[in-house]
Amino acid sequence: MDTNDVHGGAKPGKTGEAGTAARDFVEATPRRKINRGPVRRATYHRASKGLVRALVAQAVMLGIAVLVCGLLAGWAGAASALIGGCAYLVPNALFALRLLAGLWGPVKTSPYTFFMGEAFKLASTMVVLGLVGWQGSGWIVWPAVVAGLLCVLKGYVLLLIFRKLP
Repeated sequence: MDTNDVHGGAKPGKTGEAGTAARDFVEATPRRKINRGPVRRATYHRASKGLVRALVAQAVMLGIAVLVCGLLAGWAGAASALIGGCAYLVPNALFALRLLAGLWGPVKTSPYTFFMGEAFKLASTMVVLGLVGWQGSGWIVWPAVVAGLLCVLKGYVLLLIFRKLP
């Protein structure tokens, strides 16, 4: 016969089965319903706003790079800067849309989804830049490609300047 049967329950410090006392405590604790809806919505709204701001800042920086490279190197420089910036901006926008769908839609995101999205961004950027080097060797202005890419990568600088970081 178990000591728990004789004494009518678990003694403090001793349990008949592993975790029985803890399970009994959890089952006996009254559950309160916490309304986290408004807090969760506010958090999702702030995260969504930050993602959209980052994308807009990157697009503005790309526009600046295209304008400056176009003035310095002509249409080839402007097109090269546009291609270099879009090599990162487009995959980044797709990844941001996936994250926004995870925030507001029925499909939730996970750390695996996040790291796969980051890998997708890096791989697609490398593929686009490789294709540019392979196909556009006659007219591509490489300093403009690098300038467009760097301006998009440093788009958060606009958010720092205007103190709009999320």
